[in-house]
This record gives sequence, structure tokens and C-alpha cells, in this order.
Amino acid sequence: QVQLQESGGGLVQAGGSLRLSCGASGRTLSYVTMGWFRQAPGKEREFVAASIWSSGITNYADSVKGRFTISRDSTKNTVYLQMNSLKPEDTAVYYCNTYPPRATYWGQGTQVTVSS
Repeated sequence: QVQLQESGGGLVQAGGSLRLSCGASGRTLSYVTMGWFRQAPGKEREFVAASIWSSGITNYADSVKGRFTISRDSTKNTVYLQMNSLKPEDTAVYYCNTYPPRATYWGQGTQVTVSS
């Protein structure tokens, strides 16, 4: 059974940075296209970033392009999301999943709150 566990969220002031981590148990992430998603209060979950395993190509939502970076460490079976220049509108629960996401892989997410 695959379990994804997000961590690294917290409260940060606008302009600050956070690094989120996504660890996996039950399967290796080395050959899997992985993504980060987020859900703000009262809104639907949305795509944030993806890392294509076969090419190393990354893709970002326009709202985070240039500020967020997705990366992975195969030795730790972990995917990261480095978030810089955070804005209050980045406040959300952040989730990792495959891309496209699998319904059974959603974890609890990690809360990111950006104060103005």
C-alpha cells in the first residue's frame, strides 16, 4: 500500500520561504512523475508543480512560476517543493501525489499559512 507523507509546512511572513517534503512508503518515486497540489479554504484543489521522472522536466502553475521549485532525491525517496517569495495567496494545504494524481494516494497534506 502506497502512503505519501507531506511535511514542512508552517506559518511564514510574506516574502519568506519554506521547503516542503514528500516521503513515500510502499513504492519508489524514482520512476514516477510526481506533483504538488494545494487547496485553499473554500477553493478546489489545484495543480502547483510537477516533475517528470523520465526527462527531468518540471512544470509549474503560472501563479508560482519563478518562485517555487520542485525537486527530488531518489536516495531518500523524497520529493521537495522549495517555496520562495511567498504571498498570502499561497496559503493552503499542500499535497503531493503522482501526476496525474491517484485518488488513493492523497495524504493529509501540510498546512502553509502566509501572513501579510
